[in-house]
Amino acid sequence: MNSFKLKGKTSKNLRRQGILTTRHGSLTTPFFMSIGTRGAVKTLSPRDLADLRAPIVLANTYHLIQRPGLDILKKHKGLHSFMGWNKPILTDSGGYQVFSLGKFRKITNEGVTFQSEIDGKKIHLTPENVIDAQLIIGSDIIMILDECPPWPCSYEYAEKSLTTTLAWAQRSKDHFEKIMYKKKIPPSKRPLLFGIVQGSTFKDLREKSVRELQKIGFDGYAIGGVAVGEPKKEMLKVLQWTTPLLPENKPRYLMGVGKPDNIVDAVLHGIDMFDCVIPTREARHGKLYVKTKPVLKKSFYDVVKIKNEQYKYDLKPIDHNCSCYTCKNFSRSYLRHLFSIEEPLAHRLATIHNLHFYLRMMEELFIVV
Repeated sequence: MNSFKLKGKTSKNLRRQGILTTRHGSLTTPFFMSIGTRGAVKTLSPRDLADLRAPIVLANTYHLIQRPGLDILKKHKGLHSFMGWNKPILTDSGGYQVFSLGKFRKITNEGVTFQSEIDGKKIHLTPENVIDAQLIIGSDIIMILDECPPWPCSYEYAEKSLTTTLAWAQRSKDHFEKIMYKKKIPPSKRPLLFGIVQGSTFKDLREKSVRELQKIGFDGYAIGGVAVGEPKKEMLKVLQWTTPLLPENKPRYLMGVGKPDNIVDAVLHGIDMFDCVIPTREARHGKLYVKTKPVLKKSFYDVVKIKNEQYKYDLKPIDHNCSCYTCKNFSRSYLRHLFSIEEPLAHRLATIHNLHFYLRMMEELFIVV
């Protein structure tokens, strides 16, 4: 059973639209995933997310293993019930933490051992126990364990890393299928399992990664190892090498990207799924996105730095053309006031606006089919 159906694509570029079916509902691509790392999108409730028409949230297996812990999630019968969210959830495997927490971990062929940055305890992740954890979490889209190499890195390092990632991919798939068979879970009731393309910025390694992952066979394919500090032109090269080799009838996920213009560029290269902390993190720092042109035009947005003195007496909303709760009810002056007195409401209202900007941007990229 194929969970993804391509509905249409453009003739001018690789932009496309499809329907991805999960256990908790169908998703129209391209879509953006709000980041709820530990089971919450910072400052927002599930009702806020529903009001924003957020289609899916992303949580992180590594962090959920630590807090609240799998025992608590098991008692709640999964993260959906625990956080009160009834739409799809994708969980990252912890592969990004292999990159971001480099000084706290050790990689072997068996897996990755972390020293917890919270309490110093050892956390051992393997391709198999990461699958087990995500099944307890109740993820609708499960990511395999991979190694996300840093940028820049040598060819030798990237090649060795890819060899490890591909071996882990096979173990992940074998373990997943074994569990599905043992529990007699039919295809329509299964979570989706995604492979992750790695290979740093080396064309032959990226191509090898795509070929080998397709031999194993996954429900979708992510492109990892970007948004790790490389210039934008390097990211676009990876997309140009990789995307044409990915199967057309499977969803394509660009992990960790990113800025609005980068997302639009990636959609034009045939990417379907995105996640990034940028809209929520920037909101908490008082950086608010304002659309100035249609999203397919160059330089289609500005950033309002709401903490600046110039907004002290500004009675306008963040964006006259925005229909979010924040813009319909509050002025720039009020938002600046909330930030100046360090009122938590500032973060909530700013986050509502930035996520609204991102989610409407994705809808504007839909194709009429």
